[in-house]
Amino acid sequence: MTKKTVQVGDITMGSSQLFLISGPCVIEEESLMMRTAEHLKKVAENLDVPIIFKSSYTKDNRSSVDYYHGPGLDEGLKILEKVKKEFGFPILSDIHHPSEAAAAGEVLDILQIPAYLCMQTSLVVEAAKTGKVVNLKHGQFLAPENMKHPVKKVQSAGNDRIVLTERGYTFGYNDLVVDPRSFYHFNQMGYPVVFDVTHSIRKYGIPSADSKGGAREFLPSLSRSGVAAGVDGVFIETHPTPETALCDAASQLCVYDIEEFMKPLLEIHAINKKYNMYPVAENS
Repeated sequence: MTKKTVQVGDITMGSSQLFLISGPCVIEEESLMMRTAEHLKKVAENLDVPIIFKSSYTKDNRSSVDYYHGPGLDEGLKILEKVKKEFGFPILSDIHHPSEAAAAGEVLDILQIPAYLCMQTSLVVEAAKTGKVVNLKHGQFLAPENMKHPVKKVQSAGNDRIVLTERGYTFGYNDLVVDPRSFYHFNQMGYPVVFDVTHSIRKYGIPSADSKGGAREFLPSLSRSGVAAGVDGVFIETHPTPETALCDAASQLCVYDIEEFMKPLLEIHAINKKYNMYPVAENS
């Protein structure tokens, strides 16, 4: 089977290089965002790993209206544009309403469809119409092979710049399970596949600021298993001081730890590519 590669900036997603999507869960104060981006730039240079900067201008699925939701579309895009200009990263953020797509597409390189919203036709189609890369996150309620339906919705708008992201399947009460079979199914769809490791360790029903709201101890084993199963990229939310983060404080990885965290993943990925687990197209 031949997989398609997808170009974003200087990064070829689905090529022989593992790529990283990283940044704070939600946009916080500008100085924190720039500090995170500055360190991620050093990681990219030290490890020769392509990095896409991610942060949400709005986190619309918080469990309480009292929780921090982000600065909103206009202010958030200004900060993301500054990160893009200063550090040269391609930028990813999620959109929640069809009306956001056009404005977001002016700044973002990748428009992400949140897992809960992956079957929302109008949202997916409007994102696709921008011509930007569309990252479809796997809905916790869908069997992996049924992600073919959102894929077809993006394709219906004439856009085949698609990425598929796994972030765990709801099993039992407030728990997420990552089934390695999902990586097989996603790869069969022919597009680059990403494993969102940090969201897969969230414990839903528990506030993300609570130390019990995530299970960081599983990050190494889950990430290594996903890379061994043949993903093209990993999605790891990072923050300079995760314990003070305004969202997903219990699951984000400290940005100063991410360089060492990535090293074994790069080695495992290289072994996969050596044995040509999922061939990529030469001219995608």
